[in-house]
This record gives sequence, C-alpha cells and structure tokens, in this order.
Amino acid sequence: MKLNSWHELGMKAGAAGLALAFLAPSSSALGAQPDEPDQPSTASADRPAQSEGSSEDYSFHLGGYARTWASFNLQNPPETSRNDRFSPSMLRGSLLLDADAKTGPVTWKVVGRADGEYKTRYLKDLEQLNRTNSPGGPGSHLMDQYDQADLREYYMDFSPVERVNFRIGKQQVVWGETDFFRALDLVNGFDYRWRTFLEREGDELRKPLFLVKAKVNVPEADGSLQLLFRPGIDRNRDVGNSYDLYGGRWAGQPYKGVDFLAPGALNYNYRQPGANVSDKTGGVRWEGIAGPVNYSLAYLKTFSNDPVVNSAFAPSGAAPTGALGDFIFPKIDLFGATVSGYVPVIDSVLSTELVYTRNAPYNVGTNFFGGALPGFGGIIKKDLVTAMFRIDKNLNLTKLLGTSRPSFFSVQVFDKWIQNYKRSDDIVNMVGYGRAASQHSTIATVILGLNYKNDKINPQLAAGASLQGGGAFLIPSVEFVYGDHWRLVLEADLFFSKYKRQPGQIESSTGLFGSFASNNQFLVRLTRQF
Repeated sequence: MKLNSWHELGMKAGAAGLALAFLAPSSSALGAQPDEPDQPSTASADRPAQSEGSSEDYSFHLGGYARTWASFNLQNPPETSRNDRFSPSMLRGSLLLDADAKTGPVTWKVVGRADGEYKTRYLKDLEQLNRTNSPGGPGSHLMDQYDQADLREYYMDFSPVERVNFRIGKQQVVWGETDFFRALDLVNGFDYRWRTFLEREGDELRKPLFLVKAKVNVPEADGSLQLLFRPGIDRNRDVGNSYDLYGGRWAGQPYKGVDFLAPGALNYNYRQPGANVSDKTGGVRWEGIAGPVNYSLAYLKTFSNDPVVNSAFAPSGAAPTGALGDFIFPKIDLFGATVSGYVPVIDSVLSTELVYTRNAPYNVGTNFFGGALPGFGGIIKKDLVTAMFRIDKNLNLTKLLGTSRPSFFSVQVFDKWIQNYKRSDDIVNMVGYGRAASQHSTIATVILGLNYKNDKINPQLAAGASLQGGGAFLIPSVEFVYGDHWRLVLEADLFFSKYKRQPGQIESSTGLFGSFASNNQFLVRLTRQF
C-alpha cells in the first residue's frame, strides 16, 4: 500500500483545507484526492471489451449513503445576544445516490445528492441578525444556503481507439500531490458554505464542472498524457470556491449576522472582463514513472478559486455592479510539477509539489477607509510560487499504544511565496481583516492515525500551525466502523489565535486563524452506506 494514500486508511483530515479561510486572497486549498475521485463503480472504460452480446457488456449498479450530522458550538460567538456555547449549530441530513451503468463500449456515471437541515435556534438568531443588519440578501433566508438537491456528476467514459480514453460530462478532476492544501489542484472549486473546510471527504465539497477529458496512454514512456477542456457552459455558481459571505454559522468573526451580499453591499460578478466564467479554459498534464519515482508536469488555465473584491472605491477594469464592489474570479495560469517516491533508507514516502502561478490576484489596503474596509483599496497581481514537501511513514506503535497494526504518520510543510514582494504594495492577508500579507506564508501540519480492534476503532489527531506565528489548529477525532455499512465519527475542531477581531473593532492584526475565533465545534456524524 502506498503510504501517501492515507485516505485509504479512513484518515482524511478534517483540517485539509485550512488555507481556504474567509475570503483568502490567493489560491490555496483542500487536500488532493487521486485523479479519479474514489467512487463505487462496477464499470470502467479502461477494462478490456467482453465478447459481443455477453452479459458483462451490460450492467447497472446503484449505491450511495444516508448521512446525518449534529454539530455544537464549544464557544460563545460574540455576535449573538444569547450565550450560544453548546448550542447546536448544525442538524443536517443527506442522501446520496451513485449509479453506474455499462452499455457495450460506454460506461455511465450519475451521482445525485439531496441535503436538508433543521433550523436550530442558533440559525434563527443569525438569520434575524441578517434581517436587522443587512436585509434582503441570502442571509435573510439562511436555509436556502443549506437545503439543496443537485445532480453532482453525470458523465460517460469510452475509448474510441486503443490507448485513448474520453470522459465527457460533469465531473471532478484532481491534480497535484498535496494532502492538506491545494496548489495545482485548482480545476474544481469547493463549497465551504455549510461546513467550511472540515468535511473529511474532499469530493463531497468539491464542485464538479462540465469537462471534456482525454487520456492518452504512452506505455513506451511509462506515462500518460491528459488533455482537459472546459467549454464554459457551467452554472455561474459552479466556478470557484463558495464561502459563507452571508452571515451564517461559518462567517468569519466578527461577521456572523452580516450579509455582504445584501442589496447596497457587494455582488458576485461572473462576467467581469478577465474574469468571465463563461470563457473556455483547460490544461494539459503528463504523468509518468521514472525508476522508483512518480512524477507529473502540468499547465492549467483556470480561474482563481478564491474571489477577490473589485472595489467600487478603486475599480480594476469595468466598474463594479455592487455599491461597495463585486466579488470576481480572475483568470490565472499555473505551471506545476509533482514528484513522489518510496525511500527504503527511511522507510517512507517523500512527496513534493512546486507550482508557479502567473498573475495571482490580491486585494490591497490594510488601512483603507480608516481600517473599516481593509482590502477595498484595489487589486494587484503578483506571480506566486507555491511549494509543498511531505513525508508519510507507518510507525510501529503496537507495543507502545496497543494498536492493531502500524500507524500512519505524516508531516507536511506548505509555503506560498509572493514574487516581487513590496511592503508598500499594502497587500491584505484577507479581505475584511487588516493584517498585511507576508512574503512567505508557511503552515506545517502533522497527522497521526491509529487503528484498534482490526480497524473498527480509528482515532486520529491532526494539528498545524503558521510558522509566521499566526495561530494553530487541533482536530482530534475517532471513527467507529460497524460492519460493512455503518460509520460513526466523533470530532472536535479547535482553533487558536492570539488576535481576533471583535464586532465594531478596527484593528490590523487578525489573520487566517483569527477569523475562526469563537467557532470551536464538536461534531457527531453517522453514515449508513449501501
């Protein structure tokens, strides 16, 4: 088993997307999955053809899950008038259906999911705050953000000629080697509105796009070439990352109960020149094996996953449509390389990823409007170098901790390096917070996954910290496995930061971890697979 495939151990870290905080100005992200996201399937376009008319040429399978969540505040958010410590923040249920079919040389996939929530007292209070502070926007009807039903994926696989495979339709495509933050894996955005980055499975938050993907196998070179084309026919909301900008439970402190999308505030503008999401985009990726090393080279033309504000006070290009400005997703170019391999001397898998992003957008103005509107001073574009190094190892802790088998251990360092950095550029770390961006933004993370009773009880500890002193996180959890169908997860999500912005306060020290202040959570999740 490959050590870096730690999700196979049921250890997908809830902290996987910590770099994607509220309105983070640069591309950063949730942990990468394999190029084909893990999904139950009974058919594959890569399987050899069966004899004509055989029953194996035609098949159908339906699977999925029913899942429920209950999360509780472990702290009292300062925005509400009640003491909401221990109040339920989420009571949610989902039903996912995953259908696979094979009709001769073509295989089909359809994935649909319906989500519904109970409006807790805490959500009622946040909704009322929105109606009082910023009426008329999506925050005045919070449940519309949480209740939804959608065909998440639908695509067909076929092989027109030997060595060439096509996948056409709404799908997920995952590039890169990172387990925690995304550098090259920016084909799809993520939906962080209802659970921010904390959900264990990345494909549950990833937003599929309509894509044409061609894969050409080149066995002579021990590799394959992947060509990706996005025709630009997706819904506007399917592009980029979606954040809680409407004052819900995952709005960054102190913005719960403040709807930035209300009339008279900000809009999403999906047709801004240079950020028109209907434009065609795509990329190319070569992946191969060189001796003991897996490697890949890629180019991607896409949209910045994280929106920036085109401010009405300092517009970039066309005038914004919102009174204060527009959220836009500018185009970017990425050039990336990944390398991974097993090193026998240390009995570990080493992985690295290096990505050069051209024209990454940032907001400026740490003290704009006297510090009341940090980040509304305009947009500046900088080239960005993103680097990741990770070591994955199985530790034999059976005698020390009594585990049933060796334990998974992973350490990762993720760094974003702004090129041609000048302090005078006055780049903000995040819109809405006055902390200035550093030339280097580095986060180190650690995961330890344990297994007891033959993988029926699986504790995990994920932790991380900013090496620039911006704060830290700690996420202990345990998964209980009951037979083939039932899974129970208990999890605590804990954040630490010296600086935190209070309602009505003007300050310039709060950064990424400070935006999660007063939002520690305890979660119970129960899943029935079928």
